[in-house]
Amino acid sequence: MKIVVAAIALLIWCGEVRAQNTAGTFRSAVDLVSLNVIVTDARDHFVTGLAKQDFSVFEDGVQQEVSYFAATNVPLDLAILLDTSSSMSDKLETVQEAAVGFASHLRAGDRVTVVSIKDSARVLHDLDGDVTGACEAIRKTSASGGTALYNGIYTTIRQMQKVHASDEGEVRRQAIAVLTDGEDTTSLVTFDDLLALAKQAGIAIYTITLKSPYPTALFGALKETSESDFGMKALPQETGARSYFPTDISQLAGVYSSITQELASQYVLGYTSSNTKRDGSFRRIFVRVDEPNVRARTRSGYVVGKTQVAQNRQPATNSR
Repeated sequence: MKIVVAAIALLIWCGEVRAQNTAGTFRSAVDLVSLNVIVTDARDHFVTGLAKQDFSVFEDGVQQEVSYFAATNVPLDLAILLDTSSSMSDKLETVQEAAVGFASHLRAGDRVTVVSIKDSARVLHDLDGDVTGACEAIRKTSASGGTALYNGIYTTIRQMQKVHASDEGEVRRQAIAVLTDGEDTTSLVTFDDLLALAKQAGIAIYTITLKSPYPTALFGALKETSESDFGMKALPQETGARSYFPTDISQLAGVYSSITQELASQYVLGYTSSNTKRDGSFRRIFVRVDEPNVRARTRSGYVVGKTQVAQNRQPATNSR
C-alpha cells in the first residue's frame, strides 16, 4: 500500500542571520535557504580556505545574493543508521568498531543519534552530545530479522526535521550515514516516497552498501541495475552527499574516515530567494566556485513553502 507523503517545507527558516558568539552558534530571522557545500579539485581533494566572494549561487538559473557564509564553527547533527538484520551476523563486530571510530571524531557542539534497522527501525541513542553513550549503544547492537531500510531512513529524516524545527532557528548542519549489506525487505514506505522526503528535507544522506566481491570477480564489472543500488546512489546524489560500495568490511574504517573529512571540510552558505512566490514548487540549486579546476557539490534543490490563501466567501442567505 503506497504511503501518501505530505509535502514538508522545513528548509526555509524565519529570521535574520546573526552570529551569537565565537563558538559557532548562529540564528536566522528571514527566509533563509541554507546549503552545505563541498568543494573538490581535479584529483577529488577537498578545497579549503575559500571566501564568500568565491561562491556564486543560482536558483532555477537566477543568481542569488549570498547573505550568510561560514567555513568553520557550524555544529553538526549526525544520525548513524546501522543495518542489524540477520545477514549482518558474521560482520557485525567489525561494523561496530568502524561505526564507533566514526562517532568518536565528532567535535564539541556536535550531536549524534544511533538507529538500528531490522524489521523495524529503533532509536538506540537519542540525539545529543554524549558520544560515549552513542558508542556504547553501537557496541550493544545484535543481528536478527529482516531489513526495513526505507522505513528506517524515512523515520530518521522526519525525526531530524522535528529536532531542527525545535532548535529555534539555530543554524546546524545535518547528515545521515546509512550502512547496509542488502536490499530492503520489509518496509512499507516506498523508495519514491523516501526520495521525495529526502529532497524536501535538505539533510545530506551518505550511504555505505557492503557488496559481495564474488560477482565482480566472476563476471567483471557489473552494471548496477538493482533497485537497492539505484536507491543508495540516488539519495546521496540528490542531497549533496556520497555513496560508497565497499567489497570488504575491512574498508569500512576508510569509508567512515572519508565521510568524516568531508563533513569537516564543508562550507555553509545561505541566501534569501529573489523568487517571492510561495507555491510549493521544487527549486533547483547550482553552486559555482570562481576558481579553476574545482567543482562544488550540494543538494539538488529545495521545496518552497506554500502559502495558504483564504477564500473570501459571502455568507449564505436564506430566502423566505
